[in-house]
Amino acid sequence: MRPSALVRSIQEPATLMMARRCRELRAQGRDIIDLSLGEPDHDPPAFALEAAHKAIDGPWHKYPPVNGFADVRQAIADKLRRDNGLDYHADQVVVSTGAKQAIMNAVLSLVGPGDEVVIPAPFWVTYREQVRMAGATPVIVPSTLEEEFKPPIARIAAAITPRTRLLLFSSPCNPSGSVFTHAELEELARVVEGHPDLLVISDEIYEHIVFDGRHTSFATFPGMMDRTVTVNGLSKAFALTGWRVGYIAAPAWIAKACNTVQGQFTSGANSIAQRVTLACMQADPAVLAPMRSDFLRRRDLVVHGLTGVPGLRCNRPMGAFYVLPDVSAWLGRTLEGRTITSTEDLCMTLLDAAGVAVVDGDAFGAPGTIRISYATADAKLTEAIQRLRSFGERLQA
Repeated sequence: MRPSALVRSIQEPATLMMARRCRELRAQGRDIIDLSLGEPDHDPPAFALEAAHKAIDGPWHKYPPVNGFADVRQAIADKLRRDNGLDYHADQVVVSTGAKQAIMNAVLSLVGPGDEVVIPAPFWVTYREQVRMAGATPVIVPSTLEEEFKPPIARIAAAITPRTRLLLFSSPCNPSGSVFTHAELEELARVVEGHPDLLVISDEIYEHIVFDGRHTSFATFPGMMDRTVTVNGLSKAFALTGWRVGYIAAPAWIAKACNTVQGQFTSGANSIAQRVTLACMQADPAVLAPMRSDFLRRRDLVVHGLTGVPGLRCNRPMGAFYVLPDVSAWLGRTLEGRTITSTEDLCMTLLDAAGVAVVDGDAFGAPGTIRISYATADAKLTEAIQRLRSFGERLQA
């Protein structure tokens, strides 16, 4: 008796594996600082919680439409017009159980066996497995810390073949915090324009966490709205990770296909959470400024602190709430007789010996790195950096 070949081929997301291990160690009484999950420590906005209370008291307890309540989809379309300069109709919007499902819907709707999907690296840990689950082939385009973890557009273009059906990326990026500039996205749009059969999934879940300038939606470039699936949700900007709401806006035929796929998986997203979504979409984005300021301060705290950790190299990311330091100098070194053979081994050693949970960069297509989430309290970040510094000082050649 065994699970299917598909299940046996899928790797557990490194982020979820590390979070599970943290819970196990904490249950044993260990003092663990968890910098593994991309989960804001902020409370949700008061208006979001008020909307949830009202929804619970209201008539929102039956099955919702598969693609989401009409007024919620209209509110999302209005938000995209207001904040992103994108003119979608409500029927081009599909509300899902988190951005992860929204992306999976789109991948299953657009690619299959024989297709290739170009994914700039580093990439969100689930992208590659989602493409493989659809039977398509992920084509990874690498980058380096010196390139600010953004592959040059020419390198992305070179990865496109006659079999390429889809380009999948996030900006701001999880895990690197990198942000493609307006000029870089414009150049990328010209590349896409030159391949009439190529579609794009633009994951913009971190759009409100940009530290310099404004977020640019990929679909705003000429010709791209008809070629792009724009993905977003509530988890990051509104600190509503547990409510599990994501959405896409896309050409009508893609939205219809995603609705078909979702109808066979989960049907509609949680009805109460959708009423919260309505409130969040109608809110002035200015309410998110304090959260963004917190993340900017924490970024500077962490980047400055990591420069004092022996053996680590780090850039200054321009968005999201992650840093991706290069730890290759720690590989092959020993701690109390234990040789660190890989970044995965390093992460487990850090957890056991220093009580700091981070994620292996290999899982994100960034070998020789670890992902650190700074979506937690300043005091915890300061202590974690001290533990990393002590760990580095204890390593032996």
